[in-house]
Amino acid sequence: MKKNIRNYDLEDLKHELKELGEKPFRAEQVFRWLNIEKVKSFDEMTNLSLDLRKKLEHNYHIGNFKIEHKLVSKDGTKKYLFNLCDEANNLIETVLMQYHHGYTVCVSSQIGCKMGCKFCASTGIPFVRNLEAGEIVEQIIAIEQDENIRISNIVFMGIGEPLDNFENVMKAIEIINHPKGLNIGARHISISTSGVVPRIYELADRKMQCTLSISLHSSKNETRSAMMPINQTYPIQELMKACEYYIQKTNKRISFEYALAKENNDHLNDAKELVKLLKGMLAHVNLIPINKIEEGSYTKSTNENILQFRDYLNEHGVVATIRRELGADINAACGQLRRQNLKKDKQENE
Repeated sequence: MKKNIRNYDLEDLKHELKELGEKPFRAEQVFRWLNIEKVKSFDEMTNLSLDLRKKLEHNYHIGNFKIEHKLVSKDGTKKYLFNLCDEANNLIETVLMQYHHGYTVCVSSQIGCKMGCKFCASTGIPFVRNLEAGEIVEQIIAIEQDENIRISNIVFMGIGEPLDNFENVMKAIEIINHPKGLNIGARHISISTSGVVPRIYELADRKMQCTLSISLHSSKNETRSAMMPINQTYPIQELMKACEYYIQKTNKRISFEYALAKENNDHLNDAKELVKLLKGMLAHVNLIPINKIEEGSYTKSTNENILQFRDYLNEHGVVATIRRELGADINAACGQLRRQNLKKDKQENE
C-alpha cells in the first residue's frame, strides 16, 4: 500500500529518500514541491529525474482532497466539506475566516469525535479515525490552492480533539511551522483542547510557542460535567493544575474558551466563580455566544447577559473579550455541514 508522502516532515523525508538511494538534498526539493509549490502530482516535480519521479510514484501518493461542498457566508467566511479520497471517502470540515490581520484556517484533527460535548455539532458524528499529519496539512494547502491566498494563522478547533491525536497533530505542526515548509510561525498556531490533562503536561514539556486554548465553559464541576463528559475524568481542579504547570514551563498565556448558554452558565454568579478560578493567572477568557445545534439542548445567552459577564470579568482583573461571530448564516460551527451530509445519506439509503 502506498504511503501518503505529505505525512513526512523534512527529516523523515530525508530518511525515506535515503532508503530509495537518494541524496538528502532531494528530500528538500520534494518538501518544497509539496509545501511551497503545492503540486498535486509527482510529474510536476520537474527538477527531479524521471527515475526518481517513478520511484516516488511507485512508493507514495500525494494525499490530495476533493472539495465535496463549499459554503460562502455573507461575511466572507468559507466552509469546506472535504472528501479525503481515502478508501471510505471519509469527509471532514475546514473553515476559512478572514480578519484584518490575514486569513485564518480552522482545521479538523479527527474524523468524528469521542469527547461528546453537549453543545458541539461534532457530537453525534461517529468517531471513525484520527487524521494523519498530512491530512491535517492538506486542509491548509487545499484552501490556499482553491482561493489563491496565503494562510497566516491556524487554529485546531475543527472536528475532533487535537490532544487525542497528539503525535499526528505535533507532526503536522512541525510541517506547518518549518521555514522550508508552510512557514507559519508557531505563535500563529492555536491548539484547542477540551482538557486532556496528561497531554497538556506533555505539551508544556515540549515548550512549543503555539497558543493553548482550553474549553472551560464553567468553573463548577457539576455544570461542566453536564456540558463536557471529559470533566468526569479530568475535573476542574486537575485541569487547573495542568494549566498552571503549562504557564510555569512556557511563560505563555492560556486562552480559556467559555461558551455562554442561556440559563446554564451565563449568570453573574458564574462570572464571580470564574474570577475566583482564574484571577492572578496568565490567562485570557474568550467568551463565545453559543451556537444552537440540531438536537442540542443549549441556546445562546442574551446580549445583555453576555455583555454583563464580560464587563464583570474585566472589572475584576480577568481579561475577557467576546468572540466575533463569523459564518452564522452557513452554520460555520464545526460539524454542522458533515452532520447534514450524514443525515442526507441516511435518508437516501432508507
